[in-house]
Amino acid sequence: MKARALKPEEYIIEDEPYYEPVGHEIEVFDAAYNNQLPVLLKGPTGCGKTRFMEYMGWRLKRPLITVSCHDDLTASDLVGRYLVTGGETVWVDGPLARAVRSGSICYLDEVVEARKDTTVVIHPLCDDRRVLPMEKLGELLEASPEFCMAISYNPGYQSVLKDLKQSTRQRFVALEFDYPNAAVEQKIIETETGVDTNTAKQLVKFAHMTRNLKGNGLDEGASTRLLVHAGKLIISGVDPVTSCSSAIAQALTDDAEMLTAVNELSSSVF
Repeated sequence: MKARALKPEEYIIEDEPYYEPVGHEIEVFDAAYNNQLPVLLKGPTGCGKTRFMEYMGWRLKRPLITVSCHDDLTASDLVGRYLVTGGETVWVDGPLARAVRSGSICYLDEVVEARKDTTVVIHPLCDDRRVLPMEKLGELLEASPEFCMAISYNPGYQSVLKDLKQSTRQRFVALEFDYPNAAVEQKIIETETGVDTNTAKQLVKFAHMTRNLKGNGLDEGASTRLLVHAGKLIISGVDPVTSCSSAIAQALTDDAEMLTAVNELSSSVF
């Protein structure tokens, strides 16, 4: 995938990203975009949500501005702030304001990681108003028809403290993602890594074994992303068991007993 960076988190996707549809997500996103509706992606980590957004950015020919949300993310981080530059105080737009001005796709990845008093800043952009209040500038920024608001989160990590408020989620068209079926996942691994068909099948089999351990020692099973990582190690000459240990088992857990169990699973497959 070839992408041209405009800002650290902003890209124009020039070459078509590889993406395998798992349902009707492309046509639903197209329809939502054409009707100026915001989109919510929900699904486990490493299942393809970010790759899907890159694909849609390419498909719609719009710049993609991605913000990785975290506990310290403030509204000013999104909207903008005054900064002292060269002895002068100047206003600098945040990624959300830049997206609104340029008609880009703004993607807030893992939005529940941000503080709840931060995420409410997107509310006026996600209903019929489609405006961004710039309180420090005394300006009301209107979104162009090309602007799109998209957010994602992992429902598996929901808790009382980290959940998406109803006042936020009910503004969005929701797309549910999950790991693809075995045939599609195998095709993804082969395409992304270059491993042979049999190795890809074995990686998928191993992944399903780890996913059966979710809630029984593991918070999450092996994601498609981790399988691709393992495949790349294998194609580089690392033996499959070691590749699975380094790229998958160690990434999933630090618990000694679970590490042993997961490594034994990979040994039984390979």
